[in-house]
Amino acid sequence: MSRIYANTFSLMIAFFVLISCFANAIQAQGLQSAPPLPKGMTGSDANDPRAKLSPGLYDAGEAAFGMKHLQLVRKPNAFQLGTDDADSPKVQKTLGILGVGDSSQMPKPVQLVYAQLAFANSDLAFQGNYLFQGNFYGVSIFDISDPVNTKLLTSMVCPGGQGDVSVYKNLMFMSVEMPNGRLDCSIDGFPPTAPPTAGQQPKPDVQKDRFRGVRIFDISDIRKPKQVGAVQTCRGSHTHTLVVDPKDKKNAYIYVSGTSFVRPGEELAGCSDGTPDKNPDTALFRIDIIKVPLDAPQDSKIVSSPRIFMDSRTGVINSLNDGGSHDGKGKISDTNQCHDITVYSAIGLAAGACSGNGILLDIRDPANPKRVDAVNDTNYSYWHSASFSNDGKKVVFTDEWGGGLGARCRANDPNKWGANAVFNLSNNKLDFASYYKLPSAQGDSENCVAHNGSLIPVPGRDIKVQAWYQGGISIMDFTDAKNPFEIAYFDRGPIDPKILILGGAWSAYWYNGHIYGSEIARGLDVFELTPTKYLTQNEIDAAKTVRVTELNVQNQEKMTWGKQLVVARAYIDQLERSQALPSEKIAELRQAIDKAESSKMNKKELKALKKPATSLEKTARLTKRGTDEVRMKALAEILKQPAL
Repeated sequence: MSRIYANTFSLMIAFFVLISCFANAIQAQGLQSAPPLPKGMTGSDANDPRAKLSPGLYDAGEAAFGMKHLQLVRKPNAFQLGTDDADSPKVQKTLGILGVGDSSQMPKPVQLVYAQLAFANSDLAFQGNYLFQGNFYGVSIFDISDPVNTKLLTSMVCPGGQGDVSVYKNLMFMSVEMPNGRLDCSIDGFPPTAPPTAGQQPKPDVQKDRFRGVRIFDISDIRKPKQVGAVQTCRGSHTHTLVVDPKDKKNAYIYVSGTSFVRPGEELAGCSDGTPDKNPDTALFRIDIIKVPLDAPQDSKIVSSPRIFMDSRTGVINSLNDGGSHDGKGKISDTNQCHDITVYSAIGLAAGACSGNGILLDIRDPANPKRVDAVNDTNYSYWHSASFSNDGKKVVFTDEWGGGLGARCRANDPNKWGANAVFNLSNNKLDFASYYKLPSAQGDSENCVAHNGSLIPVPGRDIKVQAWYQGGISIMDFTDAKNPFEIAYFDRGPIDPKILILGGAWSAYWYNGHIYGSEIARGLDVFELTPTKYLTQNEIDAAKTVRVTELNVQNQEKMTWGKQLVVARAYIDQLERSQALPSEKIAELRQAIDKAESSKMNKKELKALKKPATSLEKTARLTKRGTDEVRMKALAEILKQPAL
């Protein structure tokens, strides 16, 4: 989730300034319909089956294509507000813990939504047979050894939001940004902050026990995580990125993205606010990098705070801006924060989604990243997250227009706003190719915008599964960067048709054969892919051959495929779909593979596979479509020496 604008609720006090990223989307006087489309723009499809689903929390209508919903594991009681009544004492108690004093001038629906936000599910990480689900109130750990029977192992209460998590070996890392976070993980929060004087921005009082930064837990006992480290930062940690240096086996690194206010120096030494022209030491306009000694995580500390928005030629710290986003009515705003950074160590690069810009970083020295390119786009409101294609030749950025609490997928919302932007990447330069937005229109009470996703390892294609909050989950094929399209989806109706309540899919990630969705209000969803005209069973089976031991999506790892014949079958299906080979050639290839498999891979039939391999290599050199050339060459390599 991103920031929203401080003027949304002029009476908001400290907590609401901290999470002002959500406020713009809540309509104090009820729902608002989208204004007319700007000239020349188009919106989403109101006739899509997803557009008119019935509402409900656990009984909402559902629509799916190419995906099968296997299970919803409901949120544990520890992470439930326990009421949907704005007048409930639980609402005021929760707001008080969050630092909100007098809430009488805030509309009751807004009070309820913010109280619910304190228990929202957030991001996911994976290790072995375990899934880690962050929450603004702590973390839940699930056993996914049998995905269709996913079971909750434990829930650890540790407030402070967002609660995004990553895991590495025996360590788990958690982001903490909100001012109710305490060093000891207690739920007590701090006393409400007094209203500010006129013209002053409200901030929480100085508290020596406040924690905002990255927590470190030992998860050797998976049922009893133990906090072994806690690194404070000036802006807290909205998100973080695990970085593993192949040359450094003793340490891990954490890139910290803080998007909130700067805490006072009296609370954390060295912290100060302001613009660079008035304060060159400002904690804005930078990220923080934590070095984690794996054998002594208690000694973790910040080792650098690179000025990645600086112009290295002039020394100007605030050299990047949004170019005048439509959301700011053309007013240019400097970029002083990153929301998410995705590292791809295999190619030595990171893609930063940094409020007003998408940036590219050289991370060959993980503690000292260097910016090598930056782009902006007036159609983008807030650069939120990024994904590389597996070959590193494309980057998909997302725009979190409306901050995650806005209805931004309505029929009259432009399909270039709150969308993905696909860029080609060559020689460390980003080149815009196209936009992709959820095709189906959503209602006025459904928060919806592009959010977190991961690649699905289908060989020969670039496919991303992605969460769109109450827009559900959409799977995008961006193999052709200029023409991305949807190949599968899952969606539910709105939680409530009369008021926008925070819910929907925060993140949707593929992990070892299944898709897992962190549902903000409902719990944890488990899915599997099903074959359609856009995706064959062979392609799904080939994707399932890729297995990893850990998955932290912002630490992107290169996917590789073995030489199994099912992978060959996937390439053949793709060459048939693209009509790159004549039908008789497709039939010949399939028949050769059938014979090899039915013969239990005897030498004669294996030798017979080499003949079409030679022919494929010759055809590949003549094809005009680069993706088909790659597929033919990969197919030929398998046929020459398939895995037994």
